[in-house]
Amino acid sequence: MTDEPHLHKPTRLEALRDALGQGAGRQVHRLVNSMHPAEIASLLESLPPAQREVVWDLVDPELEGDVLVELNEEVRADLIQDMEAEDLVAAAESLELDDLADLLGDLPEHVHQQVLRSMDSRDRERLHAVLAYEPDSAGGLMNPDTVSVRPDVTLETVLRYLRMRGDVPDNTDSLFVVNRHDRYLGTLDLARLLTEDPERTVGEVMDTEVPGIIPETPASKVASLFEDRDLLSAAVVDGDGRLLGRITVDDVVDVIRDEAEHSVMSMAGLDEDADMFAGVTQSARRRGVWLGINLGTAFLAAWVVGLFESTIESIVALAVLMPIVASMGGVAATQTLTLIVRGLALGQVERANARWLLNREFAVAMLNGVAWATVVGIVAFLWFRSWKIAAVIFAAMIVNLVAAALAGVLVPLGLRRFGVDPAVAGGVVVTTVTDVVGFASLLGLGTLVLM
Repeated sequence: MTDEPHLHKPTRLEALRDALGQGAGRQVHRLVNSMHPAEIASLLESLPPAQREVVWDLVDPELEGDVLVELNEEVRADLIQDMEAEDLVAAAESLELDDLADLLGDLPEHVHQQVLRSMDSRDRERLHAVLAYEPDSAGGLMNPDTVSVRPDVTLETVLRYLRMRGDVPDNTDSLFVVNRHDRYLGTLDLARLLTEDPERTVGEVMDTEVPGIIPETPASKVASLFEDRDLLSAAVVDGDGRLLGRITVDDVVDVIRDEAEHSVMSMAGLDEDADMFAGVTQSARRRGVWLGINLGTAFLAAWVVGLFESTIESIVALAVLMPIVASMGGVAATQTLTLIVRGLALGQVERANARWLLNREFAVAMLNGVAWATVVGIVAFLWFRSWKIAAVIFAAMIVNLVAAALAGVLVPLGLRRFGVDPAVAGGVVVTTVTDVVGFASLLGLGTLVLM
């Protein structure tokens, strides 16, 4: 047994950086093209622009389309800008229709038209069917490439049909059962197809419990349906119940990931599709917008403090205690805001239960307010030897925590009603509310009680 330290095994990113630094083009080419397209995309997003261009030039042409689909929008746009038209057309032609629909809008107009002209009329019609829906809807997620069967045929007939067909679309776990008018009836699981008596009919073994999804259904609701029912695929149907396409779990995973990234980035007012290694000017401009908004709200809080300038000059203790009130209110508001924004995203918060949540958060704020205001009041009394100062900070903390709870519920609901994303704007608004209410309550009560 030796005491040698555990040797660090370099990550793929570290190995790639080392190979780039040594000018080992063959090693970089071999390393990159041995990876899955999603891994290549993640790798490209982790590289500064100069190294990203070098690595992108080494990606095999047959992988370029799949990699472009996996990239975030900003990095994808930068790479597309530097690609030749014929390379873009070749990359697009290698994609499935649902992936092509995601990529098509980012292509230059002349390349867009070339791709459409290269498709046969059937595929072109199916692509237009996908593009007719919003990207963040079930119709935008669906792949029109499906395999359907009739309920009155035997399983043996279905097996012969599949053998004649030769292949099935990727991520196919079940076949869709339709009537002669293409109306969706249910699903035939491939496992049951292989294990049931071949003489039984499709209608006898099909699953009718999985509902068809209307194409206008928001992507977030589709993700919830897949999660609740443990689905691997689901049919998309029109208003008359006719089969339009299918959604598979890989598309739903992308939706969940995008929503998670959006939640994290938007709390700081940032775009989840922003390039981590974007230029200084571009990054500064993007962040500067929210810094400017925050500055405006800070001036509002400062103005409120300025109204009580004479009070602060006379009672310095209030200036010492101001950060405590603002900080406690900010934390409480953020806690409530996060819960409500999450609930809105998951469809758990609606007008019907908003009043109950408001009452619950009010009660929680009162309980925590009394508890922590008591602690702070005792500390203030021991510090300044004044029961009046202790009473002022006690009351101000309760007022601010209650205001924080109310703002944490009402602000995101109000923003959602006016079509503003509460995850993006909610933090700035509730912070302003707690700062203004906290300073006003502390200094206002201080003026009344101590002056």
